[in-house]
Amino acid sequence: MFACKRSLVVSALRVLRSSQVVIVSGHGQRCMSTQTDGEARIANILKEKFPLAASLKVVDISGGCGAMYEIHIESNEFKGKRTIQQHQLVNQALKEEIQGMHGLRIFTDVPKH
Repeated sequence: MFACKRSLVVSALRVLRSSQVVIVSGHGQRCMSTQTDGEARIANILKEKFPLAASLKVVDISGGCGAMYEIHIESNEFKGKRTIQQHQLVNQALKEEIQGMHGLRIFTDVPKH
């Protein structure tokens, strides 16, 4: 029981550090977030590079210091390209920003509509 409570406290602290608010109800969880400056900067660059993006999410997973980000992007511009090619396009778009990062998680896809 104690380990479970400790885990919840640690998770809550991580959530607070990442500027996210988690709403828990009887039906599950829902995250609402405010973007950090780094998240907003990266999102703007990707919106310019991938104007056809149907979905874009940038999350600072380093606790707010900007050292590591996770990117989820769906765009028709990835159609017909292998995953490695999709990731290369994202890396190229963020070439300058990546130099100051410790890590980057990239998830790409083509919209399913």
